[in-house]
Amino acid sequence: MIGCILKSKIKVLYTFLFALVVSFGALAQEASEQADIATKGVTPGATEGAEVSGGDPAVISAGEALFKNNCAVCHSAGSDVIVGPGLQGVNGRHSEAWLIKWIKNSQSLIQAGDAEAIAVYEEYSKQAMPSFAFSDDEVKSILAYIESGQGVVSAPTEGPEGATAGENVGTDAIGAVGGYLDIVLVVLIVVLIVLVVTLLLITSLLRNYLNKNRTLNEYDAEVVNQRFDFSKIYKSKAVRTLVVLIFVVVVLDLTLDKVMGIGIQQGYEPKQPIAFSHKLHAGEHQINCNYCHSTVYKSKSASIPSANICMNCHSQIKTESPEIQKIYRAIERNRPIEWVRIHNLPDLAYFNHSQHTQVGGIECQTCHGPIQEMDVVYQYSPLTMGWCIDCHRETPLNTEGNAYYDKLVELHEESSKGAFTVSSNGGTECSKCHY
Repeated sequence: MIGCILKSKIKVLYTFLFALVVSFGALAQEASEQADIATKGVTPGATEGAEVSGGDPAVISAGEALFKNNCAVCHSAGSDVIVGPGLQGVNGRHSEAWLIKWIKNSQSLIQAGDAEAIAVYEEYSKQAMPSFAFSDDEVKSILAYIESGQGVVSAPTEGPEGATAGENVGTDAIGAVGGYLDIVLVVLIVVLIVLVVTLLLITSLLRNYLNKNRTLNEYDAEVVNQRFDFSKIYKSKAVRTLVVLIFVVVVLDLTLDKVMGIGIQQGYEPKQPIAFSHKLHAGEHQINCNYCHSTVYKSKSASIPSANICMNCHSQIKTESPEIQKIYRAIERNRPIEWVRIHNLPDLAYFNHSQHTQVGGIECQTCHGPIQEMDVVYQYSPLTMGWCIDCHRETPLNTEGNAYYDKLVELHEESSKGAFTVSSNGGTECSKCHY
């Protein structure tokens, strides 16, 4: 009887300890999920979608596109000097008529002896500004965009405890909580181990006490003095079969992973002939992707920038840099720079950049990842057929104002309650990409 009571108490204690571990495990998982939700919920202090104050929004939008594709490489819309002056307040420093002439052909103004043009030219180390074949209306749209102030990057403002605006304060706090939670879990595990050891010692002491000081019947004596034979575990056919099965499943899983990974180059990061940093150019200097990859919105291919595009800036900037000297040598030898291709689809797959960027409005980062943060570019996405199809199934099409889609949307709504996606428009048909 005593053995039964002792065995029952031990079971209760083990059950309690197990429940305690599970409870804290669930607590840790819940805290982790809350941290993920909070992290994803933190949004930068961007001003996207802000209403335009003053001016025609359509004109300002057209000016923004022209500015980012042609001017942003040398000028900021604020007061920062990049190659040329910051353009904030330029409408007040010069007349509109003068600015139109300057932007179209600055050298003609300088050669004509215009005092303002000569002053600007000499102030900025006599760096020649390229001529642009813009119409007067296009120049005015650029000036309207600059005057709107939409391109001005706001100075960081102090936030909670010295944090700056846009800084992910919540993530750090969540990370600190997660760190404390990890410490608590480690302490609990140590406490549980101590409790188990203590329990085993108490069990041993009670067994010795009962054997020496109590007269036990046959059943109680068997319960109190029972020994667990560990050899029965590994000698069991069921256990051996289970181990072999697990081993086979693991080997098959690893083999399938390797086989399915053939041809996938996600994470591929080759060394390039010239150490070009997208983090510096696209990130810090905010040069629009279209400036270098000039056909990304109008062609199947995004194009590799020629050395002449590099020379638009580097004929004046960092001319003594060893990496820039490699560009000079390529030009002198009349040979292309042999960039190593990173994103490479198989020949059996058709992909059109303009269809996705211009028509679909897909951002470069959707497929190429945070390119503006990469010192060395690597393949961010898997670029597999499954990855593309998933995107086509999940991405809704913007059909508003486009009569081409009216009948298709009507037919879709009759048969489905879901969104009209790329897949709804035939985006998962084999012939779309393979023909």
